[in-house]
Amino acid sequence: MSVSASAGPVARSRRERLSGSALSRLVAGAVILLLWEAVVRAYAPDFVAKPSAIIAVLPQVLGSAAFLKAVGITVAATAEGLVAALILGTAIGLLMGRSETANRLLRLWISGFNAMPMIIVLPLVSLWFGYSGMARFATIIFAAIFAVIINAAEGAEAVPREYLEVAGSYRSSAWRTLVDVVLPASTPYLLAGLRLAAGRALIGAIVAEFFTAIPGLGYFILYNSRTYHQNEAFVAVLLLAGFGVGFDVLVNWATRRYLPWYRRDEMAS
Repeated sequence: MSVSASAGPVARSRRERLSGSALSRLVAGAVILLLWEAVVRAYAPDFVAKPSAIIAVLPQVLGSAAFLKAVGITVAATAEGLVAALILGTAIGLLMGRSETANRLLRLWISGFNAMPMIIVLPLVSLWFGYSGMARFATIIFAAIFAVIINAAEGAEAVPREYLEVAGSYRSSAWRTLVDVVLPASTPYLLAGLRLAAGRALIGAIVAEFFTAIPGLGYFILYNSRTYHQNEAFVAVLLLAGFGVGFDVLVNWATRRYLPWYRRDEMAS
């Protein structure tokens, strides 16, 4: 049997699995929406969000200048904080992964801060930076950086010894080995850390906007919820969920496009 002939049934089977999975997800989503609509109509006050009302206000909210401005502020702040956390976290994580002294000094503190809920540090952050965008920026970095550090450190520790021996045999400097060997070999771990950090960064931005009442999607949700416009608030909540899913899809696409050797089979499933 030729390779092309055997590949046909495999491709058809994969398409059938994907279509079946998509159909099951659509059915499950429809059931959840119908139950939500029925329960709210039967037992909840009129101002409680329900799918039909959310759909009705969707064009109005998406076309609102205030909403679009809030989206731009939150997305820009999250991106800035995530980039800062990625750069600092990668540098610290690689240092911990390749230096036993740095690992002993920092590991306990990094693990402790990573387990600390970000809501605890918001009162301190607001005292240090005021009720301003800097408080949100600091909260985003705090929320995201530790996931990057931990994954970068694990990736640096997991570099195969053979890679380092080959670099040493060519008299590669410590800096060149770190940049040309350790960092590329740690890419799978960095991608995992980036996924975790992106979600936590967005949560950090929203929580900071809740607490400090500065402009952004968090304040948009807070204001509309407190003024009984819960359908409008829920549009922003759904958009945040869409951002999370969209970022994950983007990372998967970039991985398939630029790192085809990394988890090819898992990414395609």
